[in-house]
Amino acid sequence: MYLPLLVSAVLALVAPWAGRRLPPRAGTWAMVCAAVVAAGTWATELAILAFTAVGQVPLVAAQGPWSVGVLKAEDPVSRGAAAVCAGVVLVVVVSVTVASWRRGRALVDAWRQCRHIAAGGDPAVVDDPVPTAFAVLGLPERVVVSCGMLRLLNPQERQALLAHERAHLRNRHHLFSLVLHLAATVNPLLRPVERAGALAAERWADEEAGPWSRTGRWWRGPSRGRLWRRAGPARGRWPPREARCRSA
Repeated sequence: MYLPLLVSAVLALVAPWAGRRLPPRAGTWAMVCAAVVAAGTWATELAILAFTAVGQVPLVAAQGPWSVGVLKAEDPVSRGAAAVCAGVVLVVVVSVTVASWRRGRALVDAWRQCRHIAAGGDPAVVDDPVPTAFAVLGLPERVVVSCGMLRLLNPQERQALLAHERAHLRNRHHLFSLVLHLAATVNPLLRPVERAGALAAERWADEEAGPWSRTGRWWRGPSRGRLWRRAGPARGRWPPREARCRSA
């Protein structure tokens, strides 16, 4: 019964190392698959243990083919521990629901903020001094960049940034991010796996940005590195509602 916890702990230790050393595409997929399996086994284990308590409730037992007496005799944990597992399952369900709703709302809000530029060009430039950039799902998909970001970058750096963001859209990194986040919500021990997967996705996008970012030198400086970490798939904290969009 402790195997899922052990697996999650091992992944938490190994993921940062593996995420930096595996090829970006393989690393992203590896982190996502590992997180899904670990979170799934953890949730399944909790549900099984919780059932040993819930299944003994007369109202519930009357609906199933099992024997309450046999279930009590074969119960691998105490009823109190099983009740705690049931409470954890409830918390996990609520947490996953809230996390899914927040992520979905963030994506919808980002799309709504810039939907009126759908007929314009790509990228869309937002009149905001805060240096940031992100990719927005929708029809059509859009790369959004702030004026503050463009002022800090030279032409080659701008091309690298745009190619990076378009790679996020092309490879559906939003979905990878969502799956990793939900897995870490189910099992908080998987937070390092989520971070390692996010880093691998950034490296994947940089790799596919092609000749504009093949050296990777332009974003490794102190200031550029901070700006690069702000880029990526939209997570809903930007742009502000009052931001005005226009096509570049």
